[in-house]
This record gives sequence, C-alpha cells and structure tokens, in this order.
Amino acid sequence: MTTYKEIFGKQIKQLSTDPTSVEAEGQVWYNSTAGVFKTVLSVGAWASGGALNVAKESSMGMGTQTAGLVAGGQPDSKNESEEYNGTSWTEGNNLNTGRGAGSGMGSQTAGLVAAGSPFGALSEEYNGTSWSEGNDLNTGRQNVASAGTQTAGLLFGGQGPSSRVDALSEEYNGTSWTAGNAMNTARLGLGGFGLQTAAVAVTGDNGSTKITNVEEYNGTSWSEVNNNSLGRQNIGSAGIQTNGLIFAGNSGSLSAATESYDGTNWTTIAAMATARQAVQYGVVGTASATFAAGGETPSVVTTTEEFTTSIFSPVAATWASGGSMANARDHIGGAGSESSGLAFGGEAASNTNSTEEYNGSAWTAGGNYLSEDESIMACGLTESTTLAFGGINNASPGARQATSALYNGTAWTATNSLPTAKRAGQGFGISTAAVCMGGDSSPTAGGDTVEEWDGTNWAAVPTAPFTKGNMGGGTGTLTAGLVFGGADPSTTGTTYEYDGTNWTAGGSMSTARNQVNGFGGPAGQTASICAGGNSGSVSAATELYNGTSWAGTSSLATARQGSANGIGVNTTAGVQAGGSTGSYTTATEEFTGEIQALNYKTLTSS
Repeated sequence: MTTYKEIFGKQIKQLSTDPTSVEAEGQVWYNSTAGVFKTVLSVGAWASGGALNVAKESSMGMGTQTAGLVAGGQPDSKNESEEYNGTSWTEGNNLNTGRGAGSGMGSQTAGLVAAGSPFGALSEEYNGTSWSEGNDLNTGRQNVASAGTQTAGLLFGGQGPSSRVDALSEEYNGTSWTAGNAMNTARLGLGGFGLQTAAVAVTGDNGSTKITNVEEYNGTSWSEVNNNSLGRQNIGSAGIQTNGLIFAGNSGSLSAATESYDGTNWTTIAAMATARQAVQYGVVGTASATFAAGGETPSVVTTTEEFTTSIFSPVAATWASGGSMANARDHIGGAGSESSGLAFGGEAASNTNSTEEYNGSAWTAGGNYLSEDESIMACGLTESTTLAFGGINNASPGARQATSALYNGTAWTATNSLPTAKRAGQGFGISTAAVCMGGDSSPTAGGDTVEEWDGTNWAAVPTAPFTKGNMGGGTGTLTAGLVFGGADPSTTGTTYEYDGTNWTAGGSMSTARNQVNGFGGPAGQTASICAGGNSGSVSAATELYNGTSWAGTSSLATARQGSANGIGVNTTAGVQAGGSTGSYTTATEEFTGEIQALNYKTLTSS
C-alpha cells in the first residue's frame, strides 16, 4: 500500500498544538491533544473595501480586484466611471452616454460596456483614460450578462424593447457585433462569466419566476449543465468557465448568498456581509479575488465588499469588557496603550483631577492632575510618557486653560504652556514631538489654531484651513498626523492629514460625530480607529481608517461619548474607558482588531 510519505515525501507528524506557519498548507498532521488528523485548506471570505465616490446600482464592471472599473449606473442613468486599486476608488472620465443595467467586459485599461437602460444598443470602449463610441449591438436591450474581453466579447440574455425576456447572444471582435446562437432559456438579470469561447450563463428571471438554469457556451452553441442552488436575478459574477463565482441578487428578497462553480457543480460558500442586488454587471476578477461595488440594500449605497480566497480566515474584530474605572466621568483625557494606559481629569457632577492607570486588566490610582480640568487634549505611547495640554478648569467655570504637563508614571509636572488657552481639540504625536490642533478658545471661537511641541516649548504655527473641536480624534506623529470627527457642523465627519506643514483632506467618516475615542499611535495616518461619540445621539459605531477611507468594524457593546481618548498605539488593541451613556459610566471595553488565522480542517473518514 502506498503511504502518505511515499506520495508527498513527508511523514504525518504528531503535534500537541496546530502549527501556525503558512507552510502547513496542504500538510496533514495528527493533533494528539484533540485526537484528530488535521490540515489547512483555502477558504473564501468577504471583507469591507473602499467606498465608491457616487452611490449607484446596476453599474457596469470589469477588471480585477486590484485594478477594477465600474461605469454608469442607476438611478438617473449615470455617466460617471470610477477606478479601483484594491483600496480606494478614483473618479475617471465619464461615459459618452449615461446608462445602467448594461454589462462590462475586459480590463481597467482595455474595457468595454454594451447595452443598458432603456433598451440600449450602444457600446463604448475604455483605454484607461477615456471612453470612445464603438459600433452598436444588433439588438438593444438591458439587464444583460457578458463574458470575454474588449476584443473578444460576448453579450447574452436580457430584456429587449419588444420582448419581456431575451435569449439572444452577440459576439464582439473589437470592431463590430455579430449575432450568435441563442441560449436555450430566455432570461433577464442573469449572471455571466468566462470567455467568448467558454462562457457561463447562470440563474436570472425567465419572465415569471427566478430560475436556476445554467448554460455553457463553447464559442458556437449553448448547452444545459447542472443548475445552481438559488434562483435570483440582478447578481454579480466573476471567474472563468471552470472556476466561477456568483453573489448577491434578488431571490424574492435581497440576497447575500455566494455560490462557486468548478465547471461541473455549484457550492454555496461564505455569504456577503450585506444582502443586496444590482451590484456591478459584468465579469470582475476571479473566483478567488473579486469585489461587489454599490448596489441596492434596499437604499442605493457606496459600499464595496471584497471576496478573497486564502488559507487564512478573518477573525472579526471584537470589543470585550475590561476592568471598571474607580471614577465615573466623561470628557476624559487619555493616552498610552491597552496595557499601559492613562485616563485623567474629566467631568461628572463637577470636574475632577483624578488620574487612573490601566495595566491591561485593571485600573489603579495614579498621581492627581495639576488641576480639576475636563476636555484635556493629550498624546503619548505609554502612561509614563504622556503629554497633556489645554482643557477647562473647574475652579474657573468656562475658562479655557493653557496648561501643559508631563506624567512620569507617578506624578504630573508642569511644562511651558500653550500659546492659546483652549479645550477639546485634538492631540497627536509623542511626549517630545507633538501637535495640538483645533479646540475652542471661547464658546464662540472657531477651532483652527495649531501648535507644535518640541519637547520644551509650544509654538504657534499657521492655522488649519478648517475647524475642529469638541473632542474629535487625533493620531499619528508630528510629521504624519491625522484628525477626524469633532463638533463643527461642516467638519464633523471629515478627516485631515498633516505632514508637519500642510493639511490635506482624507476620506470622510461613515458616521459623522464628535466626542469620539480615536487611537492608532504613530501609524495613525494609515491605520486609525474611531469609536463611540455623538452623531445626534450616543453612538456605538466603530470605524477603521486605512489611509484612504473609513470602513465599519465591530461596534461597541455600549454606545457612549466623551470616553478617555487615545488609549491604543495601533489598530489591533485599544481601550474605551468611561464616558457617558446617558449617565456617567466607569465601564471599560477592550478592542481586539481583526486577525487572520489559518483555516484548519479536521479530517474524517467520510
């Protein structure tokens, strides 16, 4: 009998714990603790991507997950096109004729769109910069599917002006369209993928019901093959004839279902995070890497989800209960990390000078702050390297403070003061090189002043071209900083990046709010967390910034505002402490960011 070692050149190892190296892929081992044989397999999963600039559904898509393109869309027969780099969307040049519900083929630099609402016969080609008119289809239609490339395209199915559903197919050679043989089953809102000579048509609406019929095209004729699992219309699709993917759609209700095709059989796999229909029509990427952009949820949205197959399975971010603070309060100053955090000052029945230190599980009393202040700004990587500045003093109600102080792990020491007394701005940097941005110097003064700290003195630098106040978030360094949120009506959801001299607008937050908790540490400009706050009501929303755009992640267990800001030096771990849930709280929540874990599979005899 042939042994495993003879086939693969390795023996089956006996291990007490599962290996964590990527080299475990495809290997088999015996887990002696669990008493089972195991291996590592690839798995597909959906994750958040960058948001479109314009909300749309029924756009036309093509390209790949890291070089994608969507054009047109509904409502209002849009003509915008947008390019995707795997992280964010950039506006490109417009289509010559706005439309939706056509279909796309090809790549980001050699794309093709054809058909569209209402019953259009137009086609246009994209060269990576601009769109040019191509020759028309023989039959105008909408809600179609496609396969192939800019020089070898295939369009099939849909809804024509004189028929409820259509079985026609047409081939494109880079110049003109030629009628091909019809499908066996007429349908609209179907999915399609593959090449002009090896295509798949799947599901759709035959005019009276959602069907599961699947057909393959060999370059000449269509033939029936195995049905897919769920009948639906207005779906997304990707891949080739022997390795395809369909997702989203409407099966009578909005669907998040994903199905994969191996050239023979269909398998239901990981569902999307949000059920939707009318994501981009066309072939985008592969069965291992694609995206779903926009769509109807039922509102028309900008959200993008990316599908990726990997030996790693994403473990979602979580918030979990931590040790309670001794003193309930909000508008708290904060700095440090999840295992060396500091919370100080704040407001309850009256302001407090209390300082508390966090070791990753419990809070203990530290040295009192210099005065009873709230809305203090701060920065620092640990509790013993915290720099605090500004605030409002309890002994002088309404009087903004210029106080600046350093904490050494035991006591606070006054430093040289801020040039401008202010409260509730945003601080970032470290104890020897920091920035104080925004904050109001009076109830009616805008928060656009900026000061820099060199380890000894604060110096006023040119004001920002925007205002920020009422405890937004600040992360990063003196030469690579980030500010977000805050109370000014025009800037509450905005993000700005600082390079030590200039401010540049970044991606807008999904949920505009003030009194937030933001953390991210030195890399904050490319990786920051914003949690909680007030968006008209107290919020539990948590968002992650990737350097370009914000995307939602696991929400707080309890909505709150004004908690200790800035406790966390990366996006893998942070702390939300105190604040107000409607009443002052001592509760602490600990954040653990999304991780990628090997996808272990237990082997059985079945």
